[in-house]
Formats: sequence, structure tokens, C-alpha cells
Amino acid sequence: MTPDHKLGQPPSFLQGVKAVIFASWLNLLLVCIPISWSLYLALPKTSTHDTITFIFAFLAIIPLAKLLAFATDELSMRVGQTLAGLLNATLGNAVELIVAIIALVQCELQVVQSSRGTRFSEQGFGVSATQLNSSLLIISVIAILLPAAFHFTAGDQIEDPKEGRDILAVSHGAAIILLFIYGCYLVFQLFSHKELYGDEKGDAFKSTRYVKKDKKAKVQPSAAASESAQPLTPKEGGGIVTTRPLDLESNRTLSVHEEAHEEVHEEDEVEKPSMSVTLTVVLLVVVTVLVAVTAEFLVRSIDGLTASGHISKEFVGVILLPIVGNAAEHVTAVTVSVKDKLTLSLGVAVGSSIQIALFVIPFIVTLGWIIGKPLTLLFDPFESIVMFLSVIVVNYVVQDGKSNWLEGMLLMCLYVILAVVFWYYPGVSISEQLAQGCTN
Repeated sequence: MTPDHKLGQPPSFLQGVKAVIFASWLNLLLVCIPISWSLYLALPKTSTHDTITFIFAFLAIIPLAKLLAFATDELSMRVGQTLAGLLNATLGNAVELIVAIIALVQCELQVVQSSRGTRFSEQGFGVSATQLNSSLLIISVIAILLPAAFHFTAGDQIEDPKEGRDILAVSHGAAIILLFIYGCYLVFQLFSHKELYGDEKGDAFKSTRYVKKDKKAKVQPSAAASESAQPLTPKEGGGIVTTRPLDLESNRTLSVHEEAHEEVHEEDEVEKPSMSVTLTVVLLVVVTVLVAVTAEFLVRSIDGLTASGHISKEFVGVILLPIVGNAAEHVTAVTVSVKDKLTLSLGVAVGSSIQIALFVIPFIVTLGWIIGKPLTLLFDPFESIVMFLSVIVVNYVVQDGKSNWLEGMLLMCLYVILAVVFWYYPGVSISEQLAQGCTN
């Protein structure tokens, strides 16, 4: 879990604080943090006031997410991309875990369920680890689809009270198994097969930059034209021989030497951290706490935002809340991918999804079992199907171990299509219909 690049001397405490302050112009939006807190605590609960609070809380989380990405990038210099990505995903998902626990205690079961590259031509990452992560996501989605299949297949033959108890028992068993799978995944990733998730992996494709066009090359003839322009030399015993231009061979040899020199230069490059280890850890903890409190105020202002009827709770729960709740992971993944740290980027993006699917959801179901809240894995059938199709699409995109801007654009367009669909989707909650007797 140690990086391959050499590290320079860490800066002083004052230099680190200065680096944090001037890390991005988005830090200007940090003023929205006290504003959103003041609006939530001081103003009475009305639709207009809640809407204003939601806007300022939304803006406040943006710079916090950028600071969390900055701290994660600094941490990856010391502990490697794999462990840094896992830590970033854990800190980011802590916000959703806190919100889910609060909603579970208040018996808001539906809220708990619903809230859950121009520099490079191609960027490469480890194929084996990526395929394994895709398999884990598919297994988690199957565990969510099975209770829905149980309901639609045997629902007409079983009375609702008994069916609710059966689905609840199935959900408890599946949740325990998913938690066991997540524990095995952590052991696999951090100990037994950590080389698959290392910064330098044997099965990872090397990222390639765009080929720079040489103006002089436009004047020179192409290789095929040069060969055809050479005189034909008679060969003893019949036949002819075409002489290959020496300048083309020398140019190719030169380019190979230049690429080798560039690789050696990258290996000998010394990374200079912007903060000390202590300041990096403190920044991670402080930003996570600020994000948790601000996100809580944002979630509590949703009722006033949706009271007018212009925005549905389904759209807020499926589209807006994930953007805010996972803003830290989004900014981190994009920021480090620009620096060609694909292991860290995928560790944050896919690792966060795995942690939600294999840990947060089954943990909440198990916690509900302990405190007597009938939370099941029976989600909205339409949302479950959308989630399954999304995982399949992502699996097809990453299966070759390479990424480019067109694949990213396709995934973003798919997300926009889903946003349009959920703008009009009214939403149903079968689990709340089957779960009777949930009280605060």
C-alpha cells in the first residue's frame, strides 16, 4: 500500500494551511456553510424558507467536496491509491449512513431505500480488479431483485401479513450474507491479493496521450509513398528488392528511445506533498463532519422543497440527493483521473458503490432487525430494474480495461435519460405496504 514515486519533504504547517486556502477558487463558496446553517436554525419551517436553505446547503457542499478530493489526493501519495480510495469512499458514505440511520429510527423506510479526460486518448486500469468489482455489484443487485421476484411470483398465493414476514426473513438472511461478502472483499483487497489493486499492476493498460502532429511530417512523404519512390534493385536469380528508407527507420528508433526516456523520467519523478500527514488527516475529518451536518440540513429541507409539487420526492431522492451525498466521491474521482490515477479514481467511484451495496444497505437492514424496524430489501421494482441495467452497462464499458471520452459521455447521457424518467415517475413503496406496525 505504498506509492512507487519518491516523496519530497513535507511543507510546514503554515504552508499547508495556505495550500488548503488557495486550493481552489471554489473555496469562496465556503461562506454558504454558515449561511445555510443559520437559515435552517433561525427561519420558521415554510416552503420558501426550506427552498432557500436547500439551495445554500447545496452550494456549501461543493467546496467541501473539492477539499475532500484535495486531501485524498495528498493522502494517496503516502499510502497508495487503493487505501486512499477506500478511505475516501468510507468518509463519503458516512454521510449517507448517518442520514439512513436517522430516517430508519423515524420509520421513513422509503427515504432509507431511495437515497441509497481530454489529456489522454485512452486511460488504462487493472482488468482483473475491475471485473471482480463488477461481479460484486451484480451480486448485490441480484440480492435486491430476489425479494421483488418473490413478491410478484408468490404474492397472490400468500396473505400480505405472512408475505411481509417471509420477505423480511429473506432480507435478514441476505443482509448477513452480503456483510460476509464485504468482509471477504476487504481481506482480498487489502491483504491476500493486494497486488491486483496496487498502483502498478501487471494487467493494467498503460494510458496513452494524443499523438502530437509534427508540422515537418506533413512535408515529408509517407512511408508507403517513400517505399514506392525508391528504385527497384535487381536481385540475383530473379526478382527485385525494394530498399527501405533509412531515415524512417532512424525516426522510429528515435521515437522508441524518446518514449523510454519519458517513462524513466516519470519513474524518477519526485512528488512534493502540499500538506503534512497530520494536517491531511485533520482536513479529512473536519470536512467530513461539515459535509455530514450540512447534508443533514439539506435533507430536512426537502419536504418544503417538494411541497409545491413542481419537484417530486422521487426525483430528489434518486437524482439530487445522490449528487449531493456523493459529491465528495464525484469530485475526487474526476480530479485524480485527470492526473492519470485511474486506480484511485475507480477505487473511489466503484468502491463507493460496492460499499453502499455490500455494507451500508445490509447494515441498515440488520440494524433495523436489531431495533425492531421492518426494513426489507424489497425496493421499488422500477428502481431495482434501473439499477440492474446500470450495473450491466458499466460492466460492458470497463471490461476491456481502458476508458476514453466517448465511453464517459455515454454514461453521462444515460444518467440524463434516467433523470428525465424519474422526473415523471411517481414512485411506489411496496415494502411500506407490507411492513405494518412500524412506530417511532
